[in-house]
Amino acid sequence: MSTQGNLTSRQTWNPGSWRSFPIAQVPDYPDRAVLEATEAQLGTFPPLVFAGEARKLKRALGKVANGEAFLLQGGDCAESFAEHSADHIRDFFRVFLQMSVVLTYAGSSPVVKVGRVAGQFAKPRSSPVEKVGDVELPSYRGDIINGTEFTPEARIPDPRRQIEAYRQSAATLNLIRAFATGGYANLDNAHRWMLGFVKDSPQSGRYNELANRITEALDFMRAIGISADTHPEMQITEFFTSHEALLLGYEQALTRVDSTSGDWYATSGHMLWIGDRTRQPDHAHVEFFRGIKNPIGLKCGPSMTPDGLIQMIDALNPENEAGRLTLITRFGADKVGDHLPGLIRAVEREGRKVVWSCDPMHGNTISLAGYKTRPFDRILSEVKSFFAIHEAEGTYAGGIHLEMTGKDVTECTGGARTVTAEGLADRYDTACDPRLNAEQAIEMAFLVADLLKHEKAMRGPAVPAAAE
Repeated sequence: MSTQGNLTSRQTWNPGSWRSFPIAQVPDYPDRAVLEATEAQLGTFPPLVFAGEARKLKRALGKVANGEAFLLQGGDCAESFAEHSADHIRDFFRVFLQMSVVLTYAGSSPVVKVGRVAGQFAKPRSSPVEKVGDVELPSYRGDIINGTEFTPEARIPDPRRQIEAYRQSAATLNLIRAFATGGYANLDNAHRWMLGFVKDSPQSGRYNELANRITEALDFMRAIGISADTHPEMQITEFFTSHEALLLGYEQALTRVDSTSGDWYATSGHMLWIGDRTRQPDHAHVEFFRGIKNPIGLKCGPSMTPDGLIQMIDALNPENEAGRLTLITRFGADKVGDHLPGLIRAVEREGRKVVWSCDPMHGNTISLAGYKTRPFDRILSEVKSFFAIHEAEGTYAGGIHLEMTGKDVTECTGGARTVTAEGLADRYDTACDPRLNAEQAIEMAFLVADLLKHEKAMRGPAVPAAAE
C-alpha cells in the first residue's frame, strides 16, 4: 500500500495502524481480554459484503459525481436488536423502493440506492453521560456497545454485543438481497408497495397517479416485446448498505484483502462514513478510512472550513477518484447558506471530484413537548437551500441522506398529515434520534423529485465522463 503524507508523515497503512492514533467517541471497555477475544472471533467470520459489490457502488457513485444519477441514502438512526424482524426490514425496503420510484420516474433520474442498514448500530454522542433526576449514567451509544435501559448494568459497554450486531447484519442482508433479486422489486408491484397507513394519506393520490403512469409505460413495453421475462433486470434492483464506522475494532476485524486486486476492503458494509464528531485529520478514523478502498462518506458540519475540507479530501481521496468520496453536509436550515457555498467553491477551485449529498436531519433537531424532534418544514428548507446553492454555484446537488423508517412513527413534526407536538407521544419509538415515518419519507421524495427535475432543466443533460 502507498503511504499518505498530506496531513503528517505517516507510516505505511495497515488495517490496525489506526491504533497508534488518538481516537474519539469510543467506549471504555472494562474487560480488555473479552474485547480482544471478540475481535479475534469476528476476524474468523465470513465477510458481510464483497469487494466487487463495493466497486460496483463506487462506479455508480462516479455517475452521481458526474451529474448522471442521484444518491438516495437513508434508514434508521440506529438499528435495534429488539426491533429486528422480517416485517420491519420489509416495510423499510418497501418505502425505500417507493421513494426510489418517485425520484426515478418523477425526477427523471437514475437512483443509486444506499440504505443505513445491516450495520448502523453505533452512535456518537454529544455527552459521555446522561442524567435522569439525580442519577447520572454513561450515555447509550447504540446496541452494538450498550443497552438503552437506564441502569448501571445496561450501560456497561459489552464487547460481545458486536457478535450479535454481526449476526443481525448478516440476517438483514440476506433478506434484503432476496427482496432485491427475487422479484419483490419488480415494477409491476408498484401498486402493492403501498403500506396500509399511506393509502389513506394526503399524498396517496399522487403516488397512485404515478404508479398508474408506470403501469401504462410497462404495458406499452410489453406490447413491443419488452418484459420481465425477456429482460430480467426489470424485476431486480441494486441495493447497497452503509453505516457510520464508529467502532474501529469491529471494522478492522471485518477488513479483508481482495484476492483479485490485493486491496483492502471493509466488508461490514458497501459504504462507510466518518461522522462529524470523528473527522479530526490526525485521529484514528481518518487513518483507518484512508486505507480501505470502499466508497466512503464524510459528514461536514458547521465547523468544517474550506481549507480543512481540502485537507481531508487530499487524505481520503488522493487519487481524485470519482465515486470514492461523498460529502454529506449537515448544517441546519438556518446555517446552510453561511457554510455550504464556501465549501463548494474550495472543491471547485481545487478540481476535486466528489458527490455532494444533503443530510437535512442532524442540523434541525429541536426539543418540543419533552421530546427531541425535527420539524418537517425545517428539513425541507435545508434541502431546498442545498439545491438552490448548488444551482447558484453551477454544481450538482447529487444526493439526500435521511433518517427514516417504514413504520408509522410520530417522531418528526409536520408533513402533509401533520404530526403535532401533542402527537409526538403517540408512537415515539426511536432509541436515539427522530426519524421520518413512511408517509413523510414518501412526501419528501416527491418534493425532492420536483427539485431534481428543475435542477436537470437548468443544467441540461449531463455529459458522460470519458472512459478510463
